Amino acid sequence: MPYSYYYGFDWTYIVLVLPCILLSLWASSNVNSTFKKYSKQYSYRRLTGAEAAQRVLSANGVRGVRIERVSGNLTDHYDPKTNVIRLSDSVYSNTSTAAIGVACHEAGHAVQYAENYAPIKLRAAIIPLTNFGSRIAMPLILAGILLTALGSFSDTLIYLGIAAFGMSLVFQIITLPVEFNASRRAMQAIESGNLLTEEEQRGARKTLTAAALTYVAATAVALAQLLRLLMLFGNRRRRD
Repeated sequence: MPYSYYYGFDWTYIVLVLPCILLSLWASSNVNSTFKKYSKQYSYRRLTGAEAAQRVLSANGVRGVRIERVSGNLTDHYDPKTNVIRLSDSVYSNTSTAAIGVACHEAGHAVQYAENYAPIKLRAAIIPLTNFGSRIAMPLILAGILLTALGSFSDTLIYLGIAAFGMSLVFQIITLPVEFNASRRAMQAIESGNLLTEEEQRGARKTLTAAALTYVAATAVALAQLLRLLMLFGNRRRRD
């Protein structure tokens, strides 16, 4: 019976996906604990996150970017559509090394757009395709399985579903250099602008490193899930 092996215990999930999910959970917990730790380390110069972000923009000649407060915890982001940096309650008016690191990171994204940094432009361009692919991937694969059970030819639907899911991995891979570059810009601005003392810079750097690990973990999850789909469906004919 085609695909009868899917009704057994799925070891591919345990071996491939679960370890990456656990890594992702650890990375999320680590970034929260690291941010909490260095939120208690206040900067000597008493710059707030919003002020630090503005200094990064000014140092790079970027103008017209608004800096606003947004509710939530670690909800900080740069919105290129409205050209606004939104900093969370724990960052906007906070003078901690963690807050300054996060704020400068988001300012780094604004600088990327201002300088037409290629990876961030590419990431923005494929977001609609990625969102569409993530929505239709599993329906296509499930439709392919159903048609196979009914005796219909369904390889095309399954492979289209896998390809659509693969867009999520492409997005995550492109995201890595975007985030790493924003953090590098943040630390360079902090050092060159003397926003933090040398000792305080460690707190900002560790906060940004912890945040970067969440993107690495997300990429690992996407890769593991794609490999799992390829293992389950890629060699269908040899197992029918």
